[in-house]
Amino acid sequence: MTVRKAWLVASVGIGGALSFIALLVVGTYVAAGSIAGGASGGSVGLAKGAVPATYQPLVQKWGNLCKAINPALLAAQLYQESGWNPRAKSPAKALGIAQFIPGTWAAHGVDGDGDGDRDVWDPEDAIPSAASYDCKLAGYVKDAPGDPTQNMLAAYNAGAYAVLKYGGVPPYRETQNYVKTITTLSKSFARPVGRVAPSEQAAGAIAFAQKKLGTPYLWGGNGTAEQNGRFDCSGLTLAAYRTVGVTLPRVANDQYNAGPHPKRDELLPGDLVFFSDDLTNSRAIRHVGIYVGGGYMINAPRAGAVIRFDPIDTPDYFGATRVTDEGAAALPDKPTAA
Repeated sequence: MTVRKAWLVASVGIGGALSFIALLVVGTYVAAGSIAGGASGGSVGLAKGAVPATYQPLVQKWGNLCKAINPALLAAQLYQESGWNPRAKSPAKALGIAQFIPGTWAAHGVDGDGDGDRDVWDPEDAIPSAASYDCKLAGYVKDAPGDPTQNMLAAYNAGAYAVLKYGGVPPYRETQNYVKTITTLSKSFARPVGRVAPSEQAAGAIAFAQKKLGTPYLWGGNGTAEQNGRFDCSGLTLAAYRTVGVTLPRVANDQYNAGPHPKRDELLPGDLVFFSDDLTNSRAIRHVGIYVGGGYMINAPRAGAVIRFDPIDTPDYFGATRVTDEGAAALPDKPTAA
């Protein structure tokens, strides 16, 4: 029996009163009522593969340098700054994986690997320097009212003086957005310590994708009229979530950072599921689908195939993301490829 036939039989078995998508809605909200979302304290670990394996030990170590930071927060800053590109260079002459400008590096760069030099291009110096700089800023604003981590991030963006002047995060839109972005983005780098809250948009995203079953795949396809409504994998997931008001990045490896990461046995319909030939590095993700339950996804697989149901349990299964409005909004518009 095919997956689709099995679902149809199940629907008929309950009188046919509920469609497949309606069942998903009911299931999602039942789960929402029975799952406690959010973390429950304890030290912050990194989600599997969220930080490239080359940098994970550095981020895990230096992300615990002081109480105002944690590994997921440090990872969020590095991803926001450079997309894990150690050779990144901005128009403002910010350099390296942590995007230090020369003056700040001269004052705050540290010899993280103990090799006798401070090299802004070397992640083994730049990542420790980023953590050290965060902790120094936290020290500067430790007497300001409010959350110490938010005050540190505000000082990073607007300067410690502004935080002290206003008694916390200053009323600057750019600074307030930066604080919100990094704290939100950090959730996609943190390993959940409890079940992840269900997505309210899941059923709508699946409803869109289900209507595209049988549509031929097109590399780079965004479903436009000129493309005869065809999609590639990340084009389909982007379009599906756009219909429910969530704007995702265009490519799969950036979509992975659009929310927290449920475990395999905690997947719910609407979760994005990802695949990679390198299971240690989210930047190497090459494919994405929309989970629909029962171990299956709606998938735009490859050239010559059509959008269809496929199993997710393959050797290249990387992990999953439960998309949130805040998580998607926090992502950089165009992260630099590592």
